[in-house]
Amino acid sequence: MRMGDACHHADGVHAGLKGQALKHALASAETRCADTQERLTAPRRRVLELLLEADAPLKAYDLIAAFGAGGEPAKPPTVYRALEFLERLGFAHRIESLNAYVPCRLEADGHVAAFLICDCCGAAEEFEPDLTEGLAAARASGYALRAVTLEARGHCPACRAG
Repeated sequence: MRMGDACHHADGVHAGLKGQALKHALASAETRCADTQERLTAPRRRVLELLLEADAPLKAYDLIAAFGAGGEPAKPPTVYRALEFLERLGFAHRIESLNAYVPCRLEADGHVAAFLICDCCGAAEEFEPDLTEGLAAARASGYALRAVTLEARGHCPACRAG
């Protein structure tokens, strides 16, 4: 069961990208890959497309099951390699507590990944926190940061109103 399947009062509130918005996001990803001399191969593009279309974070097995256009699943290594690539280039984030993936909604390189996660509908909204002092203190102590992910859980406005 996908996250949010039990929540019916917030249907459609956290809709993924469709139509022109989806095409624009995929074209932007193609451009960013070309700029860094990376390739957005067909499997990588398909996994990114599935993440962008999703209404909530997707687990790897959801991506594996939905991969083929005709409903045929992908081989797990194909999806896991694509996810690794998308994370490395900043197109996707892994939400550790959910063991699920979301597309990056911020196009800034090297930003702190921060999410508001709804315990009811399963939506995960990315936002940009101000962690300037904490990150500066970590660096000043000699710690070389590789990645920072902040996860906050609660109920989104739609679920609170429902």
